[in-house]
Amino acid sequence: MHEIGVREVVQFAGFSFNEETLIMTWITMAIVLLIAFLATRSLKMVPTGTQNMVEMIIVWLQEQVHENLGKKGEFLAPLIVTLFLFLLVSNWIGLVPTMASPTNDLNTTLGLALFVVIMVHVLGLYMKGMHYIGHFFKPVAPFVIINMIEEVAKPITLSFRLFGNILAGEILIIILLRLMPIWMPFPSVGWLAFSIFVGGVQAFIFTMLSMAYLANAVKEDEAE
Repeated sequence: MHEIGVREVVQFAGFSFNEETLIMTWITMAIVLLIAFLATRSLKMVPTGTQNMVEMIIVWLQEQVHENLGKKGEFLAPLIVTLFLFLLVSNWIGLVPTMASPTNDLNTTLGLALFVVIMVHVLGLYMKGMHYIGHFFKPVAPFVIINMIEEVAKPITLSFRLFGNILAGEILIIILLRLMPIWMPFPSVGWLAFSIFVGGVQAFIFTMLSMAYLANAVKEDEAE
């Protein structure tokens, strides 16, 4: 059984890497690609099995993208779908004995959060130009300080929320498995089911917050 919080660090080209996190991230990506392959291998007009499940997720996320990002943001739908599937698999893979979620490492969650926030500003400047910069000075110029603090807080809160929930879930599962006798599996099974639910909810929250941030960059202002 893996030890949560203990990381095997490897050195390469002068940089330090968390070996377990890297391996689990690649496994997660492989699973997401496998799901995509199985869902599109033999497409049917009336979907069944994996195709049906994936299509339900994609249609639902596309509806959320259209509602939150508007027409100009529909090109981001593939990114949102991929982000959600990656987070969902990442959060659940740590529930398998001897395996750890990539999202129980703050490096992963902070990296994803920074990617989203940087993309928000890049798209905002590209699609709105100086008008995007101007919104930081509203309603009055001194508010730029508060708005800057808010921008710095976004990746911090986004990453710590996901990291904390996934790490806590895995710690409690390991504690239950070690404390409960073999003939009393129900508490562990119950917590496992709850952790599956929490993993799905956290993937949903991270994705929806990412869409909300991206909406500031791509959605047309009401005044326009």
